[in-house]
Amino acid sequence: MNTPDLGLPMTVPAEGLPARVRIHEVGARDGLQNEKAVVPAAVKAEFVRRLAGAGLTTIEATSFVHPKWVPQLADAEELFPAVADLPVDLPVLVPNERGLDRALALGARRVAVFASATESFAKANLNRTVDEALAMFAPVVDRAKAADVHVRGYLSMCFGDPWEGAVPVPQVVRVCRALLDMGCDELSLGDTIGVATPGHVGALLTALTGAGVPVDTLGVHFHDTYGQALSNTLTALRHGVTTVDASAGGLGGCPYAKSATGNLATEDLVWMLRGLGIDTGVDLGRLVATSVWMAAHLGRPSPSRTVRALAGSGADSDQEQ
Repeated sequence: MNTPDLGLPMTVPAEGLPARVRIHEVGARDGLQNEKAVVPAAVKAEFVRRLAGAGLTTIEATSFVHPKWVPQLADAEELFPAVADLPVDLPVLVPNERGLDRALALGARRVAVFASATESFAKANLNRTVDEALAMFAPVVDRAKAADVHVRGYLSMCFGDPWEGAVPVPQVVRVCRALLDMGCDELSLGDTIGVATPGHVGALLTALTGAGVPVDTLGVHFHDTYGQALSNTLTALRHGVTTVDASAGGLGGCPYAKSATGNLATEDLVWMLRGLGIDTGVDLGRLVATSVWMAAHLGRPSPSRTVRALAGSGADSDQEQ
């Protein structure tokens, strides 16, 4: 029995929420970078194509990092051309100017740099201090903007750090302002180890807007380590955020933060937004089928609660929202 065909979830709009949310799908990059087994480029390409077929319009394709650091994404030069014809945005991560060169050579029009709000994670992830990492990104952003390429700035450890504990809000605001002043078009606030709670999310967003950071430049990237991802997302939406990162099937984590578990599952997000009457453009049935397909390739069930609830119930398509 396909539950959505019964009119579920019932649509009950709530005040103070956006009419539409753009989902920044990270399953093909963040979701697969932590896999122990190598996922063939052809499977990754098919994954991206199925995600696009489900109505997702922003799909993070890969990362142009050195294969030594993230071996799972060593096939970026093979993968990106295999999906470049899709009529969707295909952002890619670039850690430095060399990564940018590789991405631009293949025609990438959206790139992302990844910074840290804490010194400990900057050292673990980039082997630099926070300010040294920002200095490394400056020429990357400058060159990308000169080429009329959209730049996203990821900021990790916005709510807590496994080495440093709680992260002061002003510390996060400082790095966010630095990334915006550098020229980033968009920022993604990362709860890398999943410790954020709604009050903390609201406090950070209030501080950011108070510091002159436009809310329409902000996206949120929550992990569900403590089961807080959806409640944190709802809080962000109430503060005016309309871009939410999510990973099909709840895949992903962070190779440099071992306590980080899966990202917010795209299906769980779409289910909540559908119930609130918020448009996403995503066909939930096709998305569930895509995650079931990928789970079969990975040899384990999807951690997404919505996928588990709908898989096997005949969920293979529904009307676009």
